[in-house]
Amino acid sequence: MTIKPVRKAIFPVAGLGTRFLPATKAMPKEMLTVVDKPLIQYAVEEALEAGIEQIIFVTGRGKGALEDHFDVSFELETTMRARGKSLSLIENIRQQPGSPVYVRQQEPLGLGHAVWCAREIVGDEPFAVLLPDELMVGTPNFMAQMVNAYNKVGGNVIGALEVGADETDKYGIISPGKRDGALTEVTALVEKPAKGSAPSNLMIPGRYILQPEVMKILDAKETGAGGEIQLTDAMAKLIGNQPFHGFTFDGERYDCGDKTGFVTANLALAMARADIGPAVRAFAEKRLG
Repeated sequence: MTIKPVRKAIFPVAGLGTRFLPATKAMPKEMLTVVDKPLIQYAVEEALEAGIEQIIFVTGRGKGALEDHFDVSFELETTMRARGKSLSLIENIRQQPGSPVYVRQQEPLGLGHAVWCAREIVGDEPFAVLLPDELMVGTPNFMAQMVNAYNKVGGNVIGALEVGADETDKYGIISPGKRDGALTEVTALVEKPAKGSAPSNLMIPGRYILQPEVMKILDAKETGAGGEIQLTDAMAKLIGNQPFHGFTFDGERYDCGDKTGFVTANLALAMARADIGPAVRAFAEKRLG
């Protein structure tokens, strides 16, 4: 079996971020910072460290700040150099010419539709999908762990994370088959099953490695849960025709699309840093004491 390398990654970033209003009224939600780095930068760095070569942003109107973040900052860089300041904090953010690629999702028709918008750029290659709202912390990172697993089994590999039985109705859920360490055979997928009907407590936490055939399925633009074009439904149709596995992440996940998860991520990552960790920890202990 020839396994094609994963060189491209799609980042669906067209969402309006209404759960974080008013902060996201004029700023892309993906530019919200955890400590001092935007969520989108964490996700892009995760992809690059996993060997991804081409970044594909599926954007919408009002995302100019996100695009500017990965471009040249002429005024800022010139001023910093003139003042003798180090550019180390920003010099690796700018991407290679030709990456990122930007494509518009004109209407918010669902995650499956957002991924489908990048079909011409993906072509006939396998590709990764990373949802920036999901901040994954681990060494090696989540996508690197998934790519390593994919290089052994091929086909489709999606993230898998155990959640409480009372949360399974919020996510895409895996019906599990055979397990081999962190890898779980996927026998079916269900998008947001009704309470009490979930086939397992393994949810899909916003990380995917998929074969290009999923784009042909998405061509049909079939709607599912919430009246949206669901990526989970399209992936489910690949099961039985191609190898399909879930991969359980060895690390921590923060749901930064949720205010509690976002604040928790800021606190956790701040406390883990040598420069500000002791002061943040002391403040937290004082408050909790």
